[in-house]
Amino acid sequence: MRTVVLGYHGMGCLGLEALLAHGYEVAAVATHRDDPHEEVWWPSLAALAERHRIPVSYPESGSDPAIGRLVAEAEPDVLFSFYFRWMLPAAVLEVSPRGAFNLHGSLLPRYRGRAPVNWVLVHGETETGVSLHRMVAKPDAGDLVAHERVAIAPLDTAFTLFRKLEGAARRVLDRALPAIAAGSVPSTPLDLAAGSYFGGRKPADGAIDWGWPARRIFDLVRAVTHPYPGAFTTLGEARLLVWWALAEEAPRDAAVDAAPGTVLAVDPTGVLVATGEGVLRLVTIQRAGEPELPAAALAPLAGLVPGAVLGAAPAAQLAESP
Repeated sequence: MRTVVLGYHGMGCLGLEALLAHGYEVAAVATHRDDPHEEVWWPSLAALAERHRIPVSYPESGSDPAIGRLVAEAEPDVLFSFYFRWMLPAAVLEVSPRGAFNLHGSLLPRYRGRAPVNWVLVHGETETGVSLHRMVAKPDAGDLVAHERVAIAPLDTAFTLFRKLEGAARRVLDRALPAIAAGSVPSTPLDLAAGSYFGGRKPADGAIDWGWPARRIFDLVRAVTHPYPGAFTTLGEARLLVWWALAEEAPRDAAVDAAPGTVLAVDPTGVLVATGEGVLRLVTIQRAGEPELPAAALAPLAGLVPGAVLGAAPAAQLAESP
C-alpha cells in the first residue's frame, strides 16, 4: 500500500512508525515548520522521515497548491493525516482510491476541532480517547473507523494525558491499518448533533475568573500548565502565571464572605484564594519575566498577603499573553 503522510507532533511520528511497521510504502511526508514562538516539546516528524529517507515538504497552508501536487505526483493508494494542523481541500482527499484517514485526539463526535486534549481538561471530563476516521471536507466529521477510550485521572495534565493518548493511538493504528490495507475498513457514520466542536485556544482563554468554582479553575490550570503557556491572573498591574494549584474546601476559619480572588491565607504549602465555590491553593506561580517559584516563597515578594485581591487580566495583558 502506497501512502502519503501529512502530519506533525508526536502523533505524526507514531503514525509514520506504525505505517512502516505494517508494511506501508510512505512515498512522501508533508509537515509544518516549528513555530519559534511555540514551545516545541515533541519529536520531529521531519527528522524521523529523513532518517527513513522519505522526502519531506513544508507547505505554507492547507490550500497551498504544493499539497495537491505532492499527493498527485505520489499517486498514493491511501492518504493519512496525523495531527496535521490544516484542513485539506476536497480535491486532495479524492486523489487516493482507498480514501483518506485522520487520527484525532478525542472520542468523536465529541470534541471535534482543535486542541481536544486541552479542551477535555478545561471541561473537567473524566474520559476521552483517540479516533481514526475517514476525512471529508468538514472537520472531524467522516465515518469512524476505530477508537479507543482513555480514562482521565484526577491530576492528569495536558502533557500526561497526551502521553496516554499516544499509547491508545498506537493500539488503534495496529488494529486498523491491516484492515485498511486489505480493503475491509469498518466504518460507522458520526452523529454530529450528539457531539461538540471547539476551535483553537486563544490567549484570553488562559485568564482565571475567580468567580468560577475552585474545581473549574483547577481544570483550567492543569489543561494549560507546562509545556503549554499557562493559566494567569493579576495582582495590581503584575501578571501572575499559575503553573500548579489544587481545589480545596474552604477552611473553617476562612471569611465566608470573602470576595472571589481574595487571598485568605499563606502557609508553607501555598496560597489560599477564595473562589466562587471552595478555595484554590496556589502551589507554583511565576511573575511575568521572573523565575517560577513555590507560591509560598513568592508570596511575600509579590504582595500575596491575606486580604490582597487577585483579578482578571486587563485587556492589554490579554493581548500580550501566550
